[in-house]
Amino acid sequence: MAEVAILNVEFREEFGKRVNRRLRASGKVPAILYGHKEKNVSLLIPVETLDAALRHGNRFVQLTGALREKALIKECQWDTWGKDVLHVDLARVSEHEKIKVVVPLELRGEAPGAKDGGVVKLQLHEIELECEASAVPEKIDVNINHLEFGQLIHVSDLHIPASSTVLTEQTLLVVSCAEAVEVSEEKAAADGAEPEVIGRKKEDEKSEE
Repeated sequence: MAEVAILNVEFREEFGKRVNRRLRASGKVPAILYGHKEKNVSLLIPVETLDAALRHGNRFVQLTGALREKALIKECQWDTWGKDVLHVDLARVSEHEKIKVVVPLELRGEAPGAKDGGVVKLQLHEIELECEASAVPEKIDVNINHLEFGQLIHVSDLHIPASSTVLTEQTLLVVSCAEAVEVSEEKAAADGAEPEVIGRKKEDEKSEE
């Protein structure tokens, strides 16, 4: 678990697309704080400290400055290139409050089966966990150092922090190491399928405040 990040926030008093552009140019990101049946609060977060928190995997944060609250970075709206954060959703939480979160899966190591002609494929990219707000893992590593040709890794095989409970179906396939299946261009065209581009980010449909 990453350490708690401290974000020194300000109340946000101006709104609109032009205002947002000016704020970002000055190094501030618009945010909204909500939850616990309390009033929503519009805030501004310094880009530098927000970037540092995200870079170190901090999702549980301590807000200081305009107000003092513990919060969870619930969602970030990114620009088209996935480089800059345009807006942040913050959810009020207490340190030991149980919450449900979606955590990404990341491959670690080299599969011996790949040397035997197998292709390693990550079939599941994220899982849902229940854990304390202060113990949200940045990601779950999937160790493939022992993955032989023809073997599979399921959710039940993952190493999950003891403080977390897996909510995703345990029998779901996470990683496979199998023979590559070639699909001809003619068949792909006939099926009307488009090749998946790994790493492509979908454009966020949420409009700016």
